[in-house]
Amino acid sequence: MDIYRKKLIWKLLLLLFAVLIGLASLIYTQSLITLLKNQEKKKVALWAEATTRLVGVSLESNDFSFLFSVIEDNNTVPVILTDGELSIISSRNLPASVTDNSAAMRRELGKMKEKNPPIVIDLGDGTHNFIYYRESTVLRKLIVYPYVQLGIVLLFIIIAYMAFSASRQAEQNQVWVGLSKETAHQLGTPVSSLSAWVELFETRYPGSEEVKDLSEDVERLDRVTERFSLIGSKPKLQDTDVKSLVFTIIEYLKKRTASTVEFRINADDSGKFVAPANGVLVGWVVENLIKNSIDAIQGNGVITINLCSEKESVIIDIEDTGKGIVKKDFKNVFKPGFSTRERGWGLGLSLSKRIIEEYHKGRIFVKHSSPGKGTCMRVILKSTRA
Repeated sequence: MDIYRKKLIWKLLLLLFAVLIGLASLIYTQSLITLLKNQEKKKVALWAEATTRLVGVSLESNDFSFLFSVIEDNNTVPVILTDGELSIISSRNLPASVTDNSAAMRRELGKMKEKNPPIVIDLGDGTHNFIYYRESTVLRKLIVYPYVQLGIVLLFIIIAYMAFSASRQAEQNQVWVGLSKETAHQLGTPVSSLSAWVELFETRYPGSEEVKDLSEDVERLDRVTERFSLIGSKPKLQDTDVKSLVFTIIEYLKKRTASTVEFRINADDSGKFVAPANGVLVGWVVENLIKNSIDAIQGNGVITINLCSEKESVIIDIEDTGKGIVKKDFKNVFKPGFSTRERGWGLGLSLSKRIIEEYHKGRIFVKHSSPGKGTCMRVILKSTRA
């Protein structure tokens, strides 16, 4: 549990640091944009004031050429020229998607009327034209820029976090695969030696119960060695009688568990429990789940194993009357380093999840659990249908 929490705290701190950098950059950029926005507003206001005064000068001299040249030279401020009836005569600095659509032009004119009072051009004889305008395109782009920048910063943080997590996961995978292979290699020699001793004992003490138990333990050691050797390799799947596999594991564990632990097995005799699986690895998962239940009930309680087949699945439920799991940890229990035991490494359920979901394309999850009442773990495997 402590290892998992420390890793989680470090990830959160790194994420917080990245967010703080993004916010600092955003605040600084926003201050610059506010400054530019104010300057741009002043320029637009100055252009409008200058145009208004030029209208008066042009009326006095009856020469509108300079006024129109000022309007024509405007390359930033969007304007619409209308007559006295507000019919649109021309426009400047508007996108083609607006100018080519009469309805869009009317909407744009409505927006301009709400933004600023028009510049009035008195053409005499009671005839007037109006110049409507709004903030420049540059200013409008500056307004949305902080949001675009925030989106880019968030996207960068997400991608960086995912890349970091993937890199760490790949590194951890390599470490555990290497450790598993080396463990299998180191166990190989003593297991072979023990097998030879068992054969000798069986010759000298045929039918001995002790020798039989010793033989079962050596066989289990051999299976453990095989399990470690399979980590990191794509296992071969073949039709496996899951019911028989589960019963064999339970019988083995019963003999090595306190008599105060009660095992209850429920299996539909008419059900088909054959699934394409690697018996060694699936057996590892079942054994690990049962051992977790034994630890959870602390040597005194009931462990119930339910086997059923539904549609195209074989379902294994392992339920105990132990201390249970809080709901917020239902997914955390499958993460490396998470353990409810003081001396636990937090690898059993993580490896179980990989075996079931990556190797067998099945599912493993906490079906239900309540603190003080117990836990039910469910494993779903795809069944073989005749």
